[in-house]
Amino acid sequence: MAIVSLPGLGKMIEEISEGHNLPPHLVKTALQEALLKGYERYRRSQTLDRDHFSDDYFDNFEVELNVEEEGFMVLATKEIVEEVTNSDHQIGLQEVKEVAEEAQLGDTVVLDVTPQQKEFGRMAAIQTKQVLMQKLRDQERKMVQEEFQELEETVLQARVVRFERQSVIMGVSSGYGRPEVEAELPRSEQLPNDNYRANAAFRVYLKQVREGSGRGPQLVVSRASAGLVAYLFENEVPEIQDEVVRIVAIAREARPSSRNVGSRTKIAVDTLDRDVDPVGSCIGARGSRIQAVVNELRGEKIDVIRWSPDPEVYIKNSLSPAQINRVMLMDTEERRAEVYVPENQLSLAIGKEGQNVRLCANLTGWKIDIKAVKKHQEEAEEVEGETIEASSSQGEETVEAQTSPLGEQ
Repeated sequence: MAIVSLPGLGKMIEEISEGHNLPPHLVKTALQEALLKGYERYRRSQTLDRDHFSDDYFDNFEVELNVEEEGFMVLATKEIVEEVTNSDHQIGLQEVKEVAEEAQLGDTVVLDVTPQQKEFGRMAAIQTKQVLMQKLRDQERKMVQEEFQELEETVLQARVVRFERQSVIMGVSSGYGRPEVEAELPRSEQLPNDNYRANAAFRVYLKQVREGSGRGPQLVVSRASAGLVAYLFENEVPEIQDEVVRIVAIAREARPSSRNVGSRTKIAVDTLDRDVDPVGSCIGARGSRIQAVVNELRGEKIDVIRWSPDPEVYIKNSLSPAQINRVMLMDTEERRAEVYVPENQLSLAIGKEGQNVRLCANLTGWKIDIKAVKKHQEEAEEVEGETIEASSSQGEETVEAQTSPLGEQ
């Protein structure tokens, strides 16, 4: 049988395997597919009729590697017919019977169609190299997808590798001794107070595993996701790990639109154990637990509030640290509420540029109007409005915040 020589084939497979962090069998598969494309290029160069070869013309061909003899062979599976109309796919019955008397029409045979070494050609070799690199990239992406698919929406350790435009490229690992792979931290997922310098270590939230064969990192990670906050509290609070305390909702503004407003998160927690204080559990003795989370998030302000099935109580808790006089549910279907606060608590309830009330709306899922009550007024009808609209500039008479229940920004 003919063979096209590939000197150092075994060593080449080993080096590619180590260089691309791929198992040898996947390297062999990629090399076989690339060599088949090279053979296809060689065959196409033998005719000027471009329509002679259809897209699936070479589906019955395969490449077999021979590591010991350091070369490869091209094999074709052909159908036994009475009269041959396509020699690439068919072989005559009489020809086969010369070597196999038991052959019958409709059977298939595998034949060696390996070209001579010099016939394979320079262009075919170039095609093989180009396809091999693409196949290796495809195998790498497939490996990453399989490795990290189950880790999506979890937190990983990462380190800064380099910078591309406004994105930070980080090295992350799934563990189990596997080498690092690259992940992209887009600008929209970065924290303003993070210092992204080379080799700096961070905990990141795996937001997406990209599919397809596009260039660039396949993993998208985040430092701005509410999922990162949830993980950090789970990691610091044993009661959450033991499911004694549960996180009900998180609203986060990790990247406020204004430089005058800092990053802030509100997290609602609850418990079914009457002997456990869920808020106190998350804060810890002298604030030790919540301080660990704040440090990881580079000083982000975090409000831990008690969840309640009663919307009035829940809204009141969510506007912490402001003192609230009264919460009135104006429309339960549209989930709209009015909140009355003392004049001296109005700015605190609203928050800088409306951030506090906006986070409250995100956390509770209610549209909230905040109104100030003068000291000499006792009736709710006599309130005087004064605020900002949550999504615009100062000067309006009412704070109206309207967003989704879980409200991750």
